[in-house]
Amino acid sequence: MISVTLPNASQFRYETSISISEVIKDIGLDINTAVVAYISDKNGASKYVDLNFLISENISLKVITIHDTEALEVIRHSTAHLLAYAVKELFPDSRIAIGPVIDNGFYYDISCKHHITLEDLVVIEQKMHELSLKNEPIIREYYSRDNAVELFKTLGEDYKVEIISQIPKDENLTLYREGKFVDLCRGPHVPSNGFLKHFKLLKVSGAYWRGDSKNEMLQRIYGTAWLTKQQQDDYLNMLQEAEKRDHRRISKELDLFHIQEEAPGLVFWHPKGWVIWQEIEKYMRSIYLGNGYKEIKSPQILDISLWKKTGHLDNYSENMFLTHSENKDYALKPMNCPGHIQVFNSSLRSYKDLPIRYGEFGQCHRNEYSGSLHGLMRLRGFTQDDGHIFCTEKDLQNECVDFTKLLQKVYNDFGFKDIVYKVSTRPKKRIGDDNIWDLAEKALMNSLSELGCDFDINPGDGAFYGPKIEYMLKDAIGRNWQCGTIQVDFFMPDRLNAEYVDSCDKRRVPVMLHRAILGSIERFIGVLIEHHAGSLPTWLSPVQVVVCCISEQSEEYAKFVMNDLKNKGFRAVVDLRNEKINRKIREHSLQKIPYVLVVGEKEKNNVTVSVRKLGSNYSILMKNDDFVKQLKNEIKLHNNLSI
Repeated sequence: MISVTLPNASQFRYETSISISEVIKDIGLDINTAVVAYISDKNGASKYVDLNFLISENISLKVITIHDTEALEVIRHSTAHLLAYAVKELFPDSRIAIGPVIDNGFYYDISCKHHITLEDLVVIEQKMHELSLKNEPIIREYYSRDNAVELFKTLGEDYKVEIISQIPKDENLTLYREGKFVDLCRGPHVPSNGFLKHFKLLKVSGAYWRGDSKNEMLQRIYGTAWLTKQQQDDYLNMLQEAEKRDHRRISKELDLFHIQEEAPGLVFWHPKGWVIWQEIEKYMRSIYLGNGYKEIKSPQILDISLWKKTGHLDNYSENMFLTHSENKDYALKPMNCPGHIQVFNSSLRSYKDLPIRYGEFGQCHRNEYSGSLHGLMRLRGFTQDDGHIFCTEKDLQNECVDFTKLLQKVYNDFGFKDIVYKVSTRPKKRIGDDNIWDLAEKALMNSLSELGCDFDINPGDGAFYGPKIEYMLKDAIGRNWQCGTIQVDFFMPDRLNAEYVDSCDKRRVPVMLHRAILGSIERFIGVLIEHHAGSLPTWLSPVQVVVCCISEQSEEYAKFVMNDLKNKGFRAVVDLRNEKINRKIREHSLQKIPYVLVVGEKEKNNVTVSVRKLGSNYSILMKNDDFVKQLKNEIKLHNNLSI
């Protein structure tokens, strides 16, 4: 007798094997709304399966319908197949590569003689809707490795053949067929392509096969898919808003930075952009000083032997820039941790010295693929607000708690109120014993629980040397950005001979916490620009006040007001151009300057200024000293800042 247990604990029993779709009919659920099923066996092993999955043992069953958010990934996966199906119908000579689900959508890499344009995406999308209306069943088929190779060779699908060739010979494969289209896939999928109604193709770009520039350049088509039209419309509206907020466009308009071909993935900061950088660094330096951190600076280049000891050369070498001098091999640092351990090792430490907290604005270089570079968001050279805490195992959880509290304060000061917490656990490729990983993962989870923070688990997504918490801040249009992190590391200090003397005069290896609040400062600036749509808080704005004169007669007074503001520590400029005042106000508003002060004969005679705040349609007449006081108070709302 086979028992099927539902989420409400009710059970259905069957004498022989039965498909999930048959069980759904017995339950009384509308089969036309069911997408996939989630099953767990007696050992607790769980997975998503197709509705034609045959139940042959006792299981727990949850049916995922079109009303459940869990169906989204399956919908998107199946829509990626539908995209490839449509491309093959329109361009029969095309060859398909891979088509994974990504955040909010999917993509498919395709080799095609025809250069696919944005206009072609409209035609492809129309073909996808035509195929969806056929409501063709999506059927799972089982093939031996050799038979699958033979099939895809017959179809001319070289990339599928290459993928299969790397699978063990004795392994059976699953293929999915809908109409004339067949694809290699583990599944699961929706029962038929008629379930796929709300999708949109977004863009097309180039992508090297397997990310290797030595391979063929494929065409990557991106799309999105949703459970309802309203969800899709909301997402597309968000994309339009995101385009308006694109930090690359805004930064060009505000003259903040640029990137050019001669230095891919590296930033040329302009004067106004560098002001933002300096203000952020000044703020973070105050955070270091106020919370027990000692600021240090470590070298840019280290001998390769050090990277061998840490494990980076074995686990991260493809992302490192290597160099050679006088018969020695070196690497530009992709991260700062080995350098911080050298500072710790420079003298013998006592348990009474711990915890020791080092902070550095450390410049790092990583050999990112050119196709992945994206403005300030993905660079080859960047600076981290990096820090490392050396502590005892006893202090581990308290240090994690204190760090999270500090990060929450910093994010709030920058205008981010919502934080998503994710704990990334041990990956398959890692160093160290599992009992140490158990201890490290427990400390991170307990620290968040102590603060009342809800968190998700990212299984297998930790670093090779330790688990981590990832802090995702939510911006003004609802996007999540992973910036901060804290990672527990029991291994690297031991590999680099870090020690302290405990209370019994014995040598011990400290626990090291890798931590960053902003992460890449460049990337954080990009996030800030997009979050505030370029209208940065007054304390961060490159120019805080512009003084505009109405006529030549008020020029000297305008200069006086500007100089007075500058002498009191504000970033002020003066606009003496012979232009209409309304035009001046408009131009400076487009430059996102927080305050425009207008002065004429009346203001000069009364030692006042006419104050127009960014976003306001009217001006307020104020005494100069009152405006200065208001500006100081606004900036002092950030506890670590003062004028």
